[in-house]
Amino acid sequence: MLELKQLAALAAVIEEQSFDKAARRLFITQSAVSQRLKQLEDRLGQTLVIRTSPIQATEAGRQAMKHYRQVMMLQNELLHDLSPQEDKGFAHISIGINADSLQTWFIDAVSPLLLEHQLLLDLKVDDQEQTHHLLRTGEVMGCITSSPEPMQGCSCIPLGVMPYRCLASPDYIQRFFPDGVSAEAFRYAPVAEFNNKDELQNRYLKTFFGIEASEYPRHRIPSSDPYFQMVIRGFACGMIPDQQSKAQLKQGIVQDLTPGRYMAVPLYWHVWNLKSATIKLLTEQLINTCQQQLDSIANHPELIHPQPIRR
Repeated sequence: MLELKQLAALAAVIEEQSFDKAARRLFITQSAVSQRLKQLEDRLGQTLVIRTSPIQATEAGRQAMKHYRQVMMLQNELLHDLSPQEDKGFAHISIGINADSLQTWFIDAVSPLLLEHQLLLDLKVDDQEQTHHLLRTGEVMGCITSSPEPMQGCSCIPLGVMPYRCLASPDYIQRFFPDGVSAEAFRYAPVAEFNNKDELQNRYLKTFFGIEASEYPRHRIPSSDPYFQMVIRGFACGMIPDQQSKAQLKQGIVQDLTPGRYMAVPLYWHVWNLKSATIKLLTEQLINTCQQQLDSIANHPELIHPQPIRR
C-alpha cells in the first residue's frame, strides 16, 4: 500500500515546480517534503523526479501521479457522499484542451458544473493534435483531441466537428490577391499560425494549392483571440473555426478565401475509465454542449486527424 502523504508530496513538487512551494502548500517543512519523496522512491525502487530546472517527472513519476490523482478523485467523491458535513474542500480536475475549444464552447460546457459543485479546473492548453500526450503521461484526467484512437484505460467519446476556413479581411484580399486566389499569390501573402506545432494551415495549403510549409511567410500568434484579430485587421489570413467566425463573416468583416474548401477537425473526449461521478457529469455536459455548438461528424466525410509523428 502506498502512503498518500508520500504521493501528495510527489504531486506537490511536480505541480508547484519547487520543493519550497510544495512545502508551503502541504504546511510542512521542505526537509519533510524531500524525506517523503525519498521514502516513496525507495518504496517503488525508482527515481520519480529529475531534480532539474524545471523539475520533471520520470515515467515512473508520471504513473505514480496518475494513480494519486485517480485515488484522490474517488476518495473525495466518497467523502462527499458519506460525510458531506466534512466535505468543505474543492476537487481538482485537470484537462488538456486546444485553444479554440477553450475560446468558443468549453466554458459554456463546464459552467453548470462549476456553479453546482466545488471543482477547480487545471487547464493545459495545446494544439488539438498534441493534447493526447498529456493524457498518456498522466498530466491530465481527460483531454480534447482530434485523435480517435482510444488509450488503454480510457474512454473515447466523439464530440463533433469544428470546420476551419481560411479567412481574410477585404483589404488583405485586395492587397495580396488582386487577381484572385492562387498558389503563386499565397507564396507572398502572410499567413497566421498558432505555434510551431500548428499544422492546420500547412495541410490546407498543401491539400488545395500544393504549397509546402517552407514556401510562404507566416506570423506566429499563440493565442486564439489575438490570432483572429491579426486576420480581422488585415495582417494575415488564417484558419478560423466556424464557431468563432460566424458573426464576422455575416458582417463582411472577414471573407472566406476559398468557399467550399475547408478543414474539418473532429474533436474527441478521452478520459480515464473510472467509475467517477465527477467524470460522468463532466462527460455528459461536454456531450450536451457539443451537440448544440459543434457540427455532427456525420456531416463531414473528410476529417483531419493527427499526422504520424516524424522520427
